[in-house]
Amino acid sequence: MTGYADTLASAVEMLRGLPRRRDAVPGARGIAAEWRAANPGCRAQLVVDDRPGSPVVDYDLLIDHPEGGTVALTASVDDGVPWTVDHSTHWAAGKVLSVNGQELSVQTALLSMRAYGERHRTLPDDLIEHCLLLLETWDDQEPTDEEMQRASDEFRRRRGLHDRAGMLRWLEAVGLTGQAYENHLFSLVRASRFRERKAAELGAAYLAGHAADFDRVSAVWAVGPRPVLDELAADGDPVAAIALAVAAGAGELSIQVAERAAAELPEPLRHATEGTAVGPVPYGDAFLLGAVRERRPAPHDDATLAAAGRAAFAAFMVERRAKATIEWYWP
Repeated sequence: MTGYADTLASAVEMLRGLPRRRDAVPGARGIAAEWRAANPGCRAQLVVDDRPGSPVVDYDLLIDHPEGGTVALTASVDDGVPWTVDHSTHWAAGKVLSVNGQELSVQTALLSMRAYGERHRTLPDDLIEHCLLLLETWDDQEPTDEEMQRASDEFRRRRGLHDRAGMLRWLEAVGLTGQAYENHLFSLVRASRFRERKAAELGAAYLAGHAADFDRVSAVWAVGPRPVLDELAADGDPVAAIALAVAAGAGELSIQVAERAAAELPEPLRHATEGTAVGPVPYGDAFLLGAVRERRPAPHDDATLAAAGRAAFAAFMVERRAKATIEWYWP
């Protein structure tokens, strides 16, 4: 075992001398490769671990044992604490990500998942938006007691938490303290204020530039298998054909008759002109056949302006996400 003991001692010295900055990892791999070439019998493999929220990295070296199995070596140059222990108490170990320097803790992320889950977006988008809104509202004045109460009432209503006992059970189930819940309400109030201000600021210009998205459109459409829709389309009048399908109780089709803003219609129908038939065309996992029965220009009323404001705010946040510097701490 003398030769193997010498190999281990040499490996430790090699590990202790590796550069520990992230940008120096390629050089460290090169040094490890040279050491491995000089010690071919141990089939060594260098493992690099990024410290959470730090430019410093740590290393392990995996070495075959002559009698079978693998030995893992860790050399801690600084304070003698192995990186597996050090990382568990590191300041960033409880962080999920950073957006333009705004960090998000695991606890806040978990609550955000429940708060934003009904929006049908991806979780990463929700967490990134949460950070961006924290940044945008950093200097806002503190919420009043009335604002906090309204936010809490709305939060509880959406989740069916109508009494104190139910609320306490929910907090316990998600592992949150009363203070953590209050902190989240604080952020929600300021984010809501910012959303309203920005929507009011951008709404008119967005409506002017996207007026067709807010046209009032009366349409009928059916979604289902291509062969069934091909038969309806062959009739030459999709509206009449779909009406007959409804009367016949066509079980394979999902049929809608609605008047909505153009942007709220299925994408194939949004820009179709009045009297135009569309399809069958691919739509999700099926196909769509439809027709626009009537299209009227967007009304310039408060409801339309408010809808334009919401769309403008969504576009604003997409732009912010695209420009943000984002670093995920957890894979």
